[in-house]
Parts: sequence; structure tokens; C-alpha cells
Amino acid sequence: MSLAQDIAILKKIPMLADFQDDQLRLLAFSAETLEYLDGQTLFDEGERADGGLVIAEGEVSLQQRQKSGFTETDKVPTGSLLGESALLIETRRPCRAVAVGRVRVIRIRRALFKRMIQEYPELARQLFELHASRYQATVNSLKPIAHKMEELDDLSKASKTRGKTSDK
Repeated sequence: MSLAQDIAILKKIPMLADFQDDQLRLLAFSAETLEYLDGQTLFDEGERADGGLVIAEGEVSLQQRQKSGFTETDKVPTGSLLGESALLIETRRPCRAVAVGRVRVIRIRRALFKRMIQEYPELARQLFELHASRYQATVNSLKPIAHKMEELDDLSKASKTRGKTSDK
């Protein structure tokens, strides 16, 4: 694929959507392109993650280790980013990724990504805002669960109180 096609794919990744074309060009030019055949492992569960992989072509099966072997938990299509957190912090892969058919990925190492956000501080601010809004959305979606947990706690306390008074 051409550099222009890689830039178009990178631009569709939500984490990279606010990057300017020249920034995406630099990222695409500096990243590695890797190809995998059907059944080849892109990375394994628990492996050290040194960056992210953008699926430029093909589909990838995400699998979790079970007692009986690996079980597919999801399939991710072209245009997906695997390892978003690994672009920013030292982490381990939470699952195994296996090529379904022929797969081409754009590998962005953490060192390259960090250099990009150091050279373009506005990118760091945009990424901070993106993650802050995601965390806020997560907190908001958990609020109903927190209220239910409080109700359960109140019921449990009331039940214990009734049990103590009936024992007397």
C-alpha cells in the first residue's frame, strides 16, 4: 500500500483523528509495516507491549487463554488499533492476536509515538482530553451500578439489624 493509503487508515483511528496530515505522514513514514499469513500470531497474551498495531488490511482474532486452550473473544477488522494503552505506557498484552487470512499492520512503537507528542505538545493535550472524556464517560456509566450497590448494602445492613433484634 502507499503512504497516502496508510495515512488515510491512520486518520480513521479515533486516537489519531486530530493529528494533522503532516503529523500522520511522519507517523506512517516512521512506523513499520508487517504482514502475517492466516493463523500467524501477531502477539501473545502476557507479552510485553512496546506499542500499538493498526490493522491496515484483514481481520484479527483476539483470544483469551482458558484451561482448555485459547478461546476467541472478539474479531477486529481493518482500521482497528490494538494496544492503544501501549502507545503511552509500559504494559502487557491482555490477549493473543491471530491473523484471520492475510493481515497487514502498521506497527507504531511507543518510543516513536512519545517522540511525536513531545514534538507536538498540542497532540499531548488532545490525547489528554480524549482520555479524560473517556474516563468521565466510564464514571458516568458506573453511577447506576454504584446506586444499586448502595441499595444492596442498605438492604444487607437492614437484614442484619432485623436478625440481631429477632435473636434477643
